[in-house]
Amino acid sequence: MPKPRLRRFVTLATGNWPARGYLALVAVSMLLVMVFPDLALPVDPMLLTAPLSFAGVALPFGPGSAAEGAALTPAVGLWLLWLVLCAFVNAAVVGALAEERTPVARAPRTEPAPSAGGRAQRLRALLTPAVDNWPARGYLALVAASLGFFLYAVYLSPDPGFAGVWPTLATAPLGFVALLAVPAGPDWLGTLAFSAGVTLSGLFNAVLLGRLVRRARLPQPPVRSREA
Repeated sequence: MPKPRLRRFVTLATGNWPARGYLALVAVSMLLVMVFPDLALPVDPMLLTAPLSFAGVALPFGPGSAAEGAALTPAVGLWLLWLVLCAFVNAAVVGALAEERTPVARAPRTEPAPSAGGRAQRLRALLTPAVDNWPARGYLALVAASLGFFLYAVYLSPDPGFAGVWPTLATAPLGFVALLAVPAGPDWLGTLAFSAGVTLSGLFNAVLLGRLVRRARLPQPPVRSREA
C-alpha cells in the first residue's frame, strides 16, 4: 500500500470518535481475555474484529495451530498482532462511515415520490462498492467459495459435517445471525434460509469493505495552519 494511502488508512482508523471508540472497546476486550483467560466474557475480541479475525484459524499461529512449549509465546504474540491488524481494518471502516455521515441542511422535499427506476438506481449505487474494486470482489469470491462448499457438502457429500461453519465465519458477525435465524422445518427450507442469510451478510460486508477502499483512495484533506 503506497504511503499516502497508508496514511489515509491510519487517519480513517483513528481520526474520529466512532473509530477510536471501537478501538478502545477492542483493546479492553483483549485486555480482559489476557487477564481472565478462563472467564466467559460477553465481549469477545474475535467477534469484535470479525470477519478478518476468523481467517486466523487457517494461519500457522491461529487458534487451530495448537502451539505448545517454547512456540506458545510467539504464537500468542502473532495472534494478538493479527487481532490488532483486524481491529484497525474494522476501525477504518467505522471511520469511513463516520466521515460519510456529515450533517447537511436539506430543504423540504417537494418532488414527487421516487419511481421504481429511481429506487433501482439508488439500490445499484448502494451495492456498487461491493463490486467496483478488487478487495471487495476478492472477499465476495471467498464468500461464494465457502457457500459453494457448504452446498456441495449438503447435497452431494455423504457426510456434510460442519460445512456451515466456513460460510458463517466468512460472513461474520452477521453470519452468526444467519445461522441462528434458520427456521425449524424441512431441511431444504433451512438450507435456503441459511444460504440467503449468508449471501446478504457477505454482500453487506463487501459494501463496507468497498466503501473503505473508496475512502482510502481519496486524497487526505490538507491540514489548515493557524495564522498568527
